[in-house]
Amino acid sequence: MKNICIGDKFQIQCYKHNGKIHRAWDEAIVLDIKKDYIVFGNFKTKVIESQGTWWKTKEPAVMYFFKDKWFNIISQLKKDGIYYYCNIATPFIIEEGTIKYIDYDLDLRIFPSGEFKILDKLEYLYHKRIMNYGDDLDKVINNGLDELINYYKDKAIMFDSNRNREYCKEYFSLKEEEKNSNFS
Repeated sequence: MKNICIGDKFQIQCYKHNGKIHRAWDEAIVLDIKKDYIVFGNFKTKVIESQGTWWKTKEPAVMYFFKDKWFNIISQLKKDGIYYYCNIATPFIIEEGTIKYIDYDLDLRIFPSGEFKILDKLEYLYHKRIMNYGDDLDKVINNGLDELINYYKDKAIMFDSNRNREYCKEYFSLKEEEKNSNFS
């Protein structure tokens, strides 16, 4: 994680186990750099799906990508509260200005009420079969899901609403600085 600075811009690419790109985000700005994870932010970012269709995110997001955890966490700051969309995925790598990871289908959705739901179990079973996820990989993926749920239950900092609002303010401050520097 050397040579990465707060304010740096990256793209994000999400792949599937078979090596095919699944989804890509145009922008993620570095908000914080920790020993084992990096925090990014974005808003109204173009997202391109594997089949070529695209859409833009609707709310500010604070994203946590981990160096050695099998998940990433996206905090979505919506009008009615903070939602979390957590992907079970490989630890990230950065290559040529792009954050890259492999998504393993299972997701954890956490609602402002505090309730959570595991999503895409059937998709996981389907991809496990057609892409031949081995028993060792299956164990790592399910351990990642368990660890993620424990992070949430233990109130890890990534799930702190106030902290995510602060990161969101930092994101908008960096965007304002960028806009002002483009005018000088």
